[in-house]
Amino acid sequence: MHLELRHLRSLRAIHEQGGLARAAEVLNLTQSALSHQIKALEDQAGVELFLRKTKPLRLSAAGMRLLRTAEQVLPLIDSAEAEFRAVELGRAGRLHVAMECHHCFDWLLPVLDLFRRAWPEVDLDIRSSLALKALPALVRGQVDLVISSDPETMAGVVYQPLFDYAPTMVVPANHPLVAKGYAEPADLSGETLITYPMDRARLDVYSQFLDPAGIEPAHHRQVEQTAVALMLIASGRGVAVMPDWVLRAHAGDPELALLPLGQQGMLRRLYAAVREDDLGQPYMAHVLRLARTEPVRMMRGLSQGRTG
Repeated sequence: MHLELRHLRSLRAIHEQGGLARAAEVLNLTQSALSHQIKALEDQAGVELFLRKTKPLRLSAAGMRLLRTAEQVLPLIDSAEAEFRAVELGRAGRLHVAMECHHCFDWLLPVLDLFRRAWPEVDLDIRSSLALKALPALVRGQVDLVISSDPETMAGVVYQPLFDYAPTMVVPANHPLVAKGYAEPADLSGETLITYPMDRARLDVYSQFLDPAGIEPAHHRQVEQTAVALMLIASGRGVAVMPDWVLRAHAGDPELALLPLGQQGMLRRLYAAVREDDLGQPYMAHVLRLARTEPVRMMRGLSQGRTG
């Protein structure tokens, strides 16, 4: 028996409409064409699917069994077709995000909350477990967007600049470095350095500051949460380097002091890495626009909150 989707749709329409004439109209077929289609299906099955002497037209026992199949299969097919149409129109798709910066959660979550309200049909997820191997995961298609400050040349991957930030040292307010006004790599040789639990190569304080100078801190302590790290620093348990936008909300804390790295300070840029083929997706363009503008608004809000 060669069963096609059109057979299931025809059977369902006849059952719902109660006759060939109305079903043919719904299916945009002639009544003759619909009748021939059902007769051919019955010839294949070797059984009658309808009780033809009833009004309205009713399904036979065999027809009811086939109707149950139609009621299971057709909604799945209709859903898949609707999803494909949405993808074609740019309304649906997948946006799985990975980050190479632990602190990016602070601004990315509000960005993604705005995004999911505008694009409810896009499958959204944050793949934090892939943080240490995010860019290879992007190439393999496991994720669709990676937040990184360390672009690597990879075939098929493009980097979209988001915003600049200044890695800033935070120390206890009574720390001797406060009088100096800035920090040099050698200043950390006797300190306990507090960082997020990340690969050393992805931490600015190592890759951009300590490693080039050949300096190691006396101790290294990893802490998951920014608030916990700042509490330890205020208690004299160590120092840390964090992006300036993370620390803006704490600039008025009398127990903490913020210092630039080097006399001139340091500037870094955050990027969104995406596959080149996905760059033209409307939802991708929207999330990139939000990722550029929302962090700036957040920073301005913090600044106004301190001065207001």
